[in-house]
Amino acid sequence: MSDSTHGIRLQSRSQALRAAIELLSSMRFAIALLTVICIASVIGTVLKQHEPAVNYVNQFGPFWAEVFLALHLNAVYSAWWFLLILAFLVISTSLCVARNAPRYLSDVRNYKESLREQSLGAFAHRAENHLPEAPEAAARRLGALLVSGGWKVKLQQRGDRGWMVAAKAGAANKIGYIAAHSAIVLICLGGLLDGDLVVRAQMWLGGKTPYAGGGLISEVKPEHRLSERNPTFRGNLLVAEGTQSSIAILNQSDGVLLQELPFSIELKKFIVEHYSTGMPKLFASDIVIHDKATGEATPARVEVNHPASWRGIEIYQSSFDDGGSQVTLRARPLVAGVQPFEVQGVIGGSSPLDAAALGQPLTLEYAALRVLNVENFSGAKEAGAGGASGSAVDVRKVDLRSSIESRLGAGNKTVTPRDLRNVGPSITYKLRDASGQAREFNNFMLPVDTGDGQPVYLLGVRETPSEPFRYLRVPADDQGSMDGFVRMRLALADGALREQAVKRYVALAVDPSRPELAEQLSQSAVRALALFAGALPSSEKSERAGRAVGGLQAISDFMEANVPEAERARAGEVLVRILNGTLFELAQLTRQRAGQPPLEQNAQTQAFMTQAVLSLSDAQIYPAPVAFELKGFNQVQASVFQVARAPGKNIVYLGCLFLIVGIFAMLYVRERRIWIWLAPEGEGAHATMALSTNRKTLDGDREFGQLTRKLIGAPPHGDTA
Repeated sequence: MSDSTHGIRLQSRSQALRAAIELLSSMRFAIALLTVICIASVIGTVLKQHEPAVNYVNQFGPFWAEVFLALHLNAVYSAWWFLLILAFLVISTSLCVARNAPRYLSDVRNYKESLREQSLGAFAHRAENHLPEAPEAAARRLGALLVSGGWKVKLQQRGDRGWMVAAKAGAANKIGYIAAHSAIVLICLGGLLDGDLVVRAQMWLGGKTPYAGGGLISEVKPEHRLSERNPTFRGNLLVAEGTQSSIAILNQSDGVLLQELPFSIELKKFIVEHYSTGMPKLFASDIVIHDKATGEATPARVEVNHPASWRGIEIYQSSFDDGGSQVTLRARPLVAGVQPFEVQGVIGGSSPLDAAALGQPLTLEYAALRVLNVENFSGAKEAGAGGASGSAVDVRKVDLRSSIESRLGAGNKTVTPRDLRNVGPSITYKLRDASGQAREFNNFMLPVDTGDGQPVYLLGVRETPSEPFRYLRVPADDQGSMDGFVRMRLALADGALREQAVKRYVALAVDPSRPELAEQLSQSAVRALALFAGALPSSEKSERAGRAVGGLQAISDFMEANVPEAERARAGEVLVRILNGTLFELAQLTRQRAGQPPLEQNAQTQAFMTQAVLSLSDAQIYPAPVAFELKGFNQVQASVFQVARAPGKNIVYLGCLFLIVGIFAMLYVRERRIWIWLAPEGEGAHATMALSTNRKTLDGDREFGQLTRKLIGAPPHGDTA
């Protein structure tokens, strides 16, 4: 703002006070504070704000999470040090403006007509010439010419020595400096007013404390609530369809504060539209605002970037959530001894499960319901069409039109083909044991064809929220359900049913006239099926560990432990053929017991059995005794609003206007001053002309040349043209 970075220098006896005031009002201090605020804002943009502490631990580790929380980097814009720096920046910039504004305003009003005539010779832009008029007449003529050109002019007579013509233009450049720096003060003041400063002042002076517990909002004590008369706040409000709410949540680093609103918001209907990718395209809320004081009910519609306003409080559409959808789940047993059952619940709630039926006490927590799930199946389609590489592109083909079009258009366009399909609803739930540990599950309601022609039910599981879901693919049977797979899974754990399946397989595979071959095949089949079911230890290692590993891993471990390496390939083919045959007979046996016709020998049955073998192998490590299938739901939408009383908004708008005006004035307005000294010379006057400008540009040189020729009829000094 000034030519000097020094601040105000007081005439005080206290050296410390003089140094503090000088530093606080100096431009170097303001620039340093502004730099720190910029760095903090970058951190607040990169690092997600107001996340649960466990999310920072999972992402950055315990040490750095503790550092971030100690420095309040998880809530930068409400941290005490950020507000303190912002306040110091306001004070520093205000002092700087107060120190320099009088001088700049004086420069705007001052023509500097008292400049000595000898000083004109030191200017870079200067010119001299003889004029035929007397000094007074020449001064008045030149003044009139300058005024007609948009200059402000002042004439000064210096006795018999001559006349001084002083003119100026572009004084708005100085105003730009004041406006730009005043804008910083206004924007920071608006930020302080609309930030957490007022809320924190109520916490420091009014005895308000954040609430870190749980339970009903109505049970929260008054020391955690803010009054309706709170002059500034910004909080979130979740309202489910058909309900209303009048209390906003203000997130703090160590809890929440409840903000009472002078009205309640009733959500009549939530509307959401999606792109083909499944991303939300539009979400809006039809609401009714109920005024507590008058009882007036005012309908309104809130959309993204189109808020509603009620007596100085803005209501923004922030996001949407589940409002307590009702779901019906059916437990599919995956281990022996568990019977199927149904359970009903509400998203966000929980249900205790029968410990005797499941073998352990578990709590079912209903986490989320997603009605729309759009997935990209182009990879599976290309893999089927193009072979193992998954590419069906002919590299010899030259398609100039497609090549050009792929590089034109929107910046988010991709040349990768996409086959987007909605695979239907899904349910996310958690199973929590007696020790409080929980696993998260994500199961799809409908079978999904992933590209190989065999629809599968996707049963996802993960240990922590930071991990991706790992899916067990359960093949759908000829009825489109997972009943066939569940029956096979339970029958595989039954030794008697395994023996019956082996007998059926041996009877079909061996000639009855060769009982010795039947006995050998029967022993091999019984062992293979028992290994696959996890009923036998597959190796000495698993036997010492006291547990049996099932699935294809058990078959592999058994081969490595008992078959020479040179014979493993052939023996493996035989063993897998036996396993597939016995599992097919086991499936036929379960269908017979269920009163269903046997499976036909066709491609559809082969695809089902291939996926069933893989799924039965993977199911050995499924970490739950049951898988919950979504049988029905009644979706209830909820809208998340951001409600804000922001008195500093208009101050920020004014500051932005000042900033725009100031920057344009400083960049595009050049301050220029002209002095013409007219001294008597014979019958006429000797004119000495000089120009000063705050920036040396080619336009300034060109303008001075035009002015000298127009005013005194002489080229500038050094110009011989």
